[in-house]
Amino acid sequence: MTTKIKKRFIAGATCPQCKSMDTLMLYFENNIEKMECVQCHYHQTQTDTKVTKASRQSENVIGVFKPE
Repeated sequence: MTTKIKKRFIAGATCPQCKSMDTLMLYFENNIEKMECVQCHYHQTQTDTKVTKASRQSENVIGVFKPE
């Protein structure tokens, strides 16, 4: 059984790509907030704040370990 994803439009919002007004819709898919333009299909995703806080954004990779 598939669940229907509830999508809602953002009133007065302008698409950052095509600059069309009132074409952006907002919806959740697998606990990820997604925004999509119905005109040009531009999309943007935003993870939950818990996921964002858990990610290690301040760390840098300084090398890759290759066991011999």
